Amino acid sequence: MPFRVIDTETCGLDGGVVEIASVDVIDGKLANAMSDLVNPDRPIGVEAMAIHHITEEMIEDKPRIAKVIGRYHGSPYYVAHNAAFDRRMLPEMHGQWICTVKLARKLYPGLKYSNQYLRYALNLSVTVPEGLYPHRALYDCYVTAALLMKIINDSGWSAEQMAAMSNEATLVTTLKFGKYRGQSMERIAREDPGYLNWMLKNLKDLSSDMRYSINHFLTATSRDRDI
Repeated sequence: MPFRVIDTETCGLDGGVVEIASVDVIDGKLANAMSDLVNPDRPIGVEAMAIHHITEEMIEDKPRIAKVIGRYHGSPYYVAHNAAFDRRMLPEMHGQWICTVKLARKLYPGLKYSNQYLRYALNLSVTVPEGLYPHRALYDCYVTAALLMKIINDSGWSAEQMAAMSNEATLVTTLKFGKYRGQSMERIAREDPGYLNWMLKNLKDLSSDMRYSINHFLTATSRDRDI
Protein backbone atom coordinates (compact mmCIF):
# COMPACT_ATOMS: atom_id res chain seq x y z
CA MET A 1 0.00 0.00 0.00
CA PRO A 2 1.59 3.33 -1.03
CA PHE A 3 1.68 6.24 1.41
CA ARG A 4 2.65 9.82 0.62
CA VAL A 5 4.31 11.46 3.60
CA ILE A 6 3.79 15.21 3.29
CA ASP A 7 4.87 18.30 5.19
CA THR A 8 4.40 22.04 4.92
CA GLU A 9 6.28 25.01 6.31
CA THR A 10 4.22 28.15 6.73
CA CYS A 11 4.21 31.87 7.54
CA GLY A 12 2.82 31.00 10.98
CA LEU A 13 0.15 29.00 12.74
CA ASP A 14 -2.56 30.76 10.74
CA GLY A 15 -1.22 29.49 7.42
CA GLY A 16 0.45 30.79 4.31
CA VAL A 17 2.47 27.90 2.83
CA VAL A 18 6.12 28.72 2.07
CA GLU A 19 7.32 25.17 1.41
CA ILE A 20 5.76 21.82 0.60
CA ALA A 21 7.49 18.46 0.32
CA SER A 22 6.67 14.79 0.19
CA VAL A 23 8.24 11.35 -0.01
CA ASP A 24 6.43 8.12 -0.86
CA VAL A 25 6.63 4.96 1.21
CA ILE A 26 6.07 1.95 -1.06
CA ASP A 27 6.56 -1.57 0.32
CA GLY A 28 8.80 -0.21 3.06
CA LYS A 29 11.01 1.76 0.67
CA LEU A 30 11.26 5.52 0.13
CA ALA A 31 10.71 6.92 -3.35
CA ASN A 32 9.73 9.98 -5.36
CA ALA A 33 10.97 12.73 -3.04
CA MET A 34 9.62 16.16 -4.02
CA SER A 35 10.03 19.66 -2.61
CA ASP A 36 8.95 23.16 -3.62
CA LEU A 37 9.41 26.59 -2.13
CA VAL A 38 6.20 28.59 -2.47
CA ASN A 39 5.39 32.30 -2.57
CA PRO A 40 2.71 32.70 0.10
CA ASP A 41 -0.27 35.03 0.28
CA ARG A 42 1.10 36.91 3.31
CA PRO A 43 4.40 37.95 4.95
CA ILE A 44 6.43 35.31 6.74
CA GLY A 45 6.21 35.75 10.50
CA VAL A 46 9.47 36.28 12.37
CA GLU A 47 8.77 33.39 14.76
CA ALA A 48 8.13 31.04 11.82
CA MET A 49 11.25 32.26 10.05
CA ALA A 50 13.29 31.56 13.17
CA ILE A 51 12.12 27.93 13.03
CA HIS A 52 12.43 27.01 9.35
CA HIS A 53 14.88 29.77 8.23
CA ILE A 54 12.96 30.40 5.01
CA THR A 55 13.22 34.11 4.23
CA GLU A 56 11.24 36.49 2.04
CA GLU A 57 14.19 36.64 -0.39
CA MET A 58 14.13 32.86 -0.82
CA ILE A 59 10.51 32.79 -1.98
CA GLU A 60 10.01 36.12 -3.76
CA ASP A 61 10.34 34.58 -7.26
CA LYS A 62 8.66 31.25 -6.43
CA PRO A 63 5.22 30.16 -7.70
CA ARG A 64 2.02 30.18 -5.70
CA ILE A 65 0.90 26.91 -4.10
CA ALA A 66 -1.79 26.49 -6.78
CA LYS A 67 0.94 26.14 -9.43
CA VAL A 68 2.78 23.25 -7.75
CA ILE A 69 0.15 21.40 -5.73
CA GLY A 70 -0.93 19.21 -8.64
CA ARG A 71 2.18 17.07 -8.56
CA TYR A 72 1.50 16.13 -4.94
CA HIS A 73 -1.97 14.78 -5.78
CA GLY A 74 -2.80 11.17 -6.48
CA SER A 75 -2.08 9.22 -3.30
CA PRO A 76 -4.76 7.17 -1.54
CA TYR A 77 -3.13 8.00 1.83
CA TYR A 78 -1.40 11.18 2.99
CA VAL A 79 0.69 10.93 6.14
CA ALA A 80 1.74 13.89 8.28
CA HIS A 81 3.05 14.53 11.77
CA ASN A 82 0.11 16.46 13.23
CA ALA A 83 -1.99 15.86 10.15
CA ALA A 84 -4.73 18.26 11.27
CA PHE A 85 -2.38 21.18 10.60
CA ASP A 86 -1.13 20.06 7.17
CA ARG A 87 -4.61 19.01 6.14
CA ARG A 88 -5.83 22.51 6.94
CA MET A 89 -3.00 23.97 4.86
CA LEU A 90 -3.78 21.65 1.92
CA PRO A 91 -7.57 21.35 1.66
CA GLU A 92 -7.27 20.29 -1.97
CA MET A 93 -5.68 16.93 -1.03
CA HIS A 94 -8.45 14.37 -1.26
CA GLY A 95 -6.89 11.10 -0.07
CA GLN A 96 -7.34 9.75 3.45
CA TRP A 97 -5.08 11.29 6.08
CA ILE A 98 -2.96 9.45 8.65
CA CYS A 99 -1.54 11.29 11.67
CA THR A 100 1.70 9.93 13.11
CA VAL A 101 1.31 12.07 16.26
CA LYS A 102 -1.99 10.38 17.12
CA LEU A 103 -0.65 6.93 16.27
CA ALA A 104 2.50 7.49 18.35
CA ARG A 105 0.42 8.59 21.33
CA LYS A 106 -1.52 5.33 21.17
CA LEU A 107 1.45 3.07 20.55
CA TYR A 108 4.17 4.75 22.62
CA PRO A 109 2.55 6.36 25.70
CA GLY A 110 4.53 8.54 28.08
CA LEU A 111 6.83 10.16 25.53
CA LYS A 112 7.10 13.59 24.00
CA TYR A 113 5.81 13.59 20.44
CA SER A 114 7.79 16.03 18.35
CA ASN A 115 9.35 14.50 15.24
CA GLN A 116 12.89 15.01 16.47
CA TYR A 117 12.21 13.67 19.96
CA LEU A 118 10.62 10.51 18.55
CA ARG A 119 13.47 10.11 16.07
CA TYR A 120 15.93 9.62 18.91
CA ALA A 121 13.63 8.12 21.55
CA LEU A 122 12.61 5.35 19.16
CA ASN A 123 16.07 5.07 17.56
CA LEU A 124 14.62 5.58 14.09
CA SER A 125 16.79 4.83 11.09
CA VAL A 126 16.75 8.06 9.08
CA THR A 127 18.93 8.86 6.08
CA VAL A 128 18.38 12.45 5.01
CA PRO A 129 19.89 13.95 1.84
CA GLU A 130 22.82 16.27 2.47
CA GLY A 131 21.99 19.93 2.95
CA LEU A 132 18.65 19.43 4.69
CA TYR A 133 17.98 20.22 8.33
CA PRO A 134 15.08 19.98 10.83
CA HIS A 135 12.01 22.11 10.13
CA ARG A 136 12.58 22.13 6.39
CA ALA A 137 9.70 20.27 4.81
CA LEU A 138 11.58 17.48 3.05
CA TYR A 139 13.80 16.76 6.05
CA ASP A 140 10.74 16.38 8.25
CA CYS A 141 9.16 14.10 5.64
CA TYR A 142 12.08 11.69 5.91
CA VAL A 143 11.76 11.56 9.71
CA THR A 144 7.98 11.08 9.53
CA ALA A 145 8.41 8.34 6.94
CA ALA A 146 10.80 6.47 9.26
CA LEU A 147 8.33 6.92 12.10
CA LEU A 148 5.48 5.59 9.95
CA MET A 149 7.46 2.46 9.07
CA LYS A 150 8.35 1.94 12.74
CA ILE A 151 4.67 2.26 13.72
CA ILE A 152 3.58 -0.21 11.04
CA ASN A 153 6.26 -2.74 12.03
CA ASP A 154 5.53 -2.46 15.76
CA SER A 155 1.74 -2.42 15.56
CA GLY A 156 0.74 -4.40 12.49
CA TRP A 157 -1.96 -1.81 11.84
CA SER A 158 -3.36 -1.62 8.33
CA ALA A 159 -3.68 1.61 6.37
CA GLU A 160 -7.42 1.57 6.99
CA GLN A 161 -6.93 1.14 10.74
CA MET A 162 -4.39 3.96 10.90
CA ALA A 163 -6.67 6.28 8.95
CA ALA A 164 -9.58 5.48 11.26
CA MET A 165 -7.51 6.05 14.41
CA SER A 166 -6.24 9.34 12.96
CA ASN A 167 -9.82 10.60 12.94
CA GLU A 168 -10.32 9.77 16.62
CA ALA A 169 -9.44 12.04 19.53
CA THR A 170 -6.33 10.93 21.40
CA LEU A 171 -5.22 11.62 24.95
CA VAL A 172 -2.78 14.50 25.50
CA THR A 173 -1.06 14.00 28.85
CA THR A 174 1.04 17.20 29.01
CA LEU A 175 -0.19 20.75 28.52
CA LYS A 176 1.72 22.45 25.69
CA PHE A 177 0.85 26.10 26.37
CA GLY A 178 -0.41 28.53 28.98
CA LYS A 179 0.68 29.08 32.57
CA TYR A 180 0.98 25.34 33.22
CA ARG A 181 2.92 24.61 30.05
CA GLY A 182 4.92 21.40 30.35
CA GLN A 183 2.97 20.12 33.35
CA SER A 184 0.93 16.94 33.62
CA MET A 185 -2.72 17.29 32.64
CA GLU A 186 -3.61 14.92 35.46
CA ARG A 187 -1.85 17.14 38.01
CA ILE A 188 -3.48 20.31 36.68
CA ALA A 189 -6.92 18.66 36.81
CA ARG A 190 -6.28 17.64 40.42
CA GLU A 191 -4.79 20.94 41.64
CA ASP A 192 -6.49 23.59 39.49
CA PRO A 193 -9.54 22.16 37.70
CA GLY A 194 -10.95 25.68 37.37
CA TYR A 195 -8.18 26.56 34.94
CA LEU A 196 -9.05 23.64 32.67
CA ASN A 197 -12.74 24.51 32.85
CA TRP A 198 -11.82 28.08 31.91
CA MET A 199 -9.92 26.77 28.88
CA LEU A 200 -12.93 24.75 27.74
CA LYS A 201 -15.21 27.77 28.02
CA ASN A 202 -12.98 30.49 26.60
CA LEU A 203 -10.49 28.96 24.14
CA LYS A 204 -12.54 28.37 21.03
CA ASP A 205 -9.62 27.08 18.95
CA LEU A 206 -8.74 24.13 21.20
CA SER A 207 -8.09 20.99 19.18
CA SER A 208 -10.44 18.03 19.49
CA ASP A 209 -7.60 16.12 21.19
CA MET A 210 -7.18 18.85 23.80
CA ARG A 211 -10.92 19.10 24.52
CA TYR A 212 -11.14 15.33 24.83
CA SER A 213 -8.14 15.23 27.16
CA ILE A 214 -9.33 18.06 29.42
CA ASN A 215 -12.72 16.40 29.82
CA HIS A 216 -11.06 13.03 30.44
CA PHE A 217 -8.83 14.28 33.24
CA LEU A 218 -11.51 16.48 34.82
CA THR A 219 -13.88 13.51 34.91
CA ALA A 220 -11.23 11.16 36.28
CA THR A 221 -10.16 13.49 39.10
CA SER A 222 -13.80 14.26 39.98
CA ARG A 223 -14.48 10.53 40.21
CA ASP A 224 -11.43 10.07 42.46
CA ARG A 225 -12.71 12.76 44.85
CA ASP A 226 -16.05 11.00 45.12
CA ILE A 227 -14.52 7.66 46.10
